[in-house]
Amino acid sequence: NVSGALCISQAWPGMARTIYNDHKRFLETYLTSYPGFFFTGDGVYRTSEGYYQLTGRLDDTISISGHRLGTAEVENVVNHHVAVAESAVIGYPHEIKGEGKMLSFLPQNISWGYGMHYAQETLAAELQELISKKIAKYAAPDYVQVTHRLPKTRSG
Repeated sequence: NVSGALCISQAWPGMARTIYNDHKRFLETYLTSYPGFFFTGDGVYRTSEGYYQLTGRLDDTISISGHRLGTAEVENVVNHHVAVAESAVIGYPHEIKGEGKMLSFLPQNISWGYGMHYAQETLAAELQELISKKIAKYAAPDYVQVTHRLPKTRSG
């Protein structure tokens, strides 16, 4: 039962060997953090039985009033709400905090018992309260947005 950075000790076919026109950046990003290992950029949790669970990108963090917060950590909490199918958290420049947090989420295709137009303000307040309880008060997003689609990478 341990958490840490996911690093690979041996090369594999198709492994990146450089960044076009910036080999120094490749070395600094992937090979200098953990000498002798390739740093994937992902966090991982290993159970006592030897199973691995990816916990999210380690570089996807937001600094809010001096607190480092992983976006995946907030998304995981939000995705446990019955009205949320999936979510995304991003940071934006904030004059006072340094960075602010915006939450976008895709609602479940269910009847919430409040009619089809579940009050967005009510849901935003519920999500902010959930994040405040599960993580911390400073982790609650400044803005909550309902969306019909979240940006995806090719792999999903």
